[in-house]
Amino acid sequence: MSSSSSSKDDVQRNRIISSKLYFDVSVSKVPLIYSESYDIAFLGLEKLHPFDSSKWGRICRFLTSFGVLDKKCIVEPLEASKDDLLVVHSESYLSSLKESSNVARITEVAPVALVPNFLVQQKVLFPFRKQVGGTILAAKLAKERGWAINVGGGFHHCSAENGGGFCAYADISLCIHFAFVRLNVSRVMIIDLDAHQGNGHEMDFANDRRVYILDMYNPGIYPLDYEARNYINQKVEVKSGTLTEEYLQKLDEALEVARHRFDPELIVYNAGTDILEGDPLGRLQISPEGVALRDEKVFRFAREKNIPIIMLTSGGYMKSSAKVIADSIVNLSKKCLIEIKGSPNA
Repeated sequence: MSSSSSSKDDVQRNRIISSKLYFDVSVSKVPLIYSESYDIAFLGLEKLHPFDSSKWGRICRFLTSFGVLDKKCIVEPLEASKDDLLVVHSESYLSSLKESSNVARITEVAPVALVPNFLVQQKVLFPFRKQVGGTILAAKLAKERGWAINVGGGFHHCSAENGGGFCAYADISLCIHFAFVRLNVSRVMIIDLDAHQGNGHEMDFANDRRVYILDMYNPGIYPLDYEARNYINQKVEVKSGTLTEEYLQKLDEALEVARHRFDPELIVYNAGTDILEGDPLGRLQISPEGVALRDEKVFRFAREKNIPIIMLTSGGYMKSSAKVIADSIVNLSKKCLIEIKGSPNA
């Protein structure tokens, strides 16, 4: 290893060690991470993108209204600082986010280009940075409790040098680098079941043998990143129109292959709900019950191998997504794969 790359590794390691994103969480709280700051409300401009940017808060409201989760038991993360983001991102990439036009391109909302950048930082990028903090913290909680769910995150189209597809920060890559250093983890499996290919983390971990990527995606939709596809360890392509039964069968087969190919110490599960029937971007036809079964299969896979798992909610472009996710979390609890009843006196 050259002295320059060794020195770069030392800087990265020091940033991770000095970060405040890992903090101790009371056992009276459940490893479900959310902040009201996650939700994006920006002069109505957020409505110009099909993503439901109030989804995260609605998931938590469903869970509390169902009586399965006490609001006081939710874990609030810290915002990822510039130093935290520099663990993966370059100075030049972070500087590019000071241009509203670049954020408009990444979020796919053209009028954002006309908004003063201080407002873009406050109304768009701050919520994203809070979610990044949540994803990073989720790994620590999963190691301690066996599982953790960040009710946001899953920005899988963002890599160290490139944002896109409503993803401005590479939270999955950041989370894994923090786990390498702070949790002494050396093997991570990414199970990416969002309808879109996870090209961001694929570019970041190209040829990195510590990370095994199982990506099950529709090959006919965004991002059509053929270079990144070369770095997927286990590629499962599901074409537009795929129905629930075929989808779940392919997932069963994929998990069986993954079980024998790689032995991870942590699983990062990117659980997009854009696979739902009717989703305008995912173009698959999976029922809400199918989504719950999908999540159950992944959590069972982790439980059977006794591997800590973190779940990120990622993409989903219908208003119904929030309830589908909440119902799935309730199902995981009913199947005793997670425990979301915290102490009401937290």
